[in-house]
Amino acid sequence: MTGPFLSLAQIRNRLILTARAVLRDHRAGPDGRCRVCRVPGCRVATAARNVIDAATEIELRPADDRW
Repeated sequence: MTGPFLSLAQIRNRLILTARAVLRDHRAGPDGRCRVCRVPGCRVATAARNVIDAATEIELRPADDRW
């Protein structure tokens, strides 16, 4: 659980860890379909990738460009 005592960096790290766990579960099988959803284009895996991309994009930007 997240609480008001966590810093933004800690919340960001928890989001990334959760997204990585989702990607481990929703990876494509030998037939190219998601092992959980059983569809070729898994929306859950796409959303997890987007979370990771957004979190790393924020990390790489200079401090004066963030706001």
